[in-house]
Amino acid sequence: MKKKEESKIECTDDKCPTHGSLIVRGAYSEGIVMSDKMGGTVVVQRDYFVHSKKYERYKRSRSRLLAHNPPCINAKRGDLVRIGECRRLARNVSFVVLEKLTKEDG
Repeated sequence: MKKKEESKIECTDDKCPTHGSLIVRGAYSEGIVMSDKMGGTVVVQRDYFVHSKKYERYKRSRSRLLAHNPPCINAKRGDLVRIGECRRLARNVSFVVLEKLTKEDG
């Protein structure tokens, strides 16, 4: 993974993988932020293909994951982000946003 440049925002979040004590292990994934309405949490949608054995074709599928959004990254709706698996942070949150890759148009 690339080394990130230091952000200008002072991050005091203990659940931040860069400035806090959160350890990221397990799966890494990329997706688009669909919602950022929750405080400190975003909904990330990742699209992928699943092979259908019966029809011998691929079908499009998607999953939505909840991820912690540290204040130093501050991902907004439409951003393409990389998330990583960590310990369970809330009932449904087991991922954390690691970096913003690009801003999606639309």
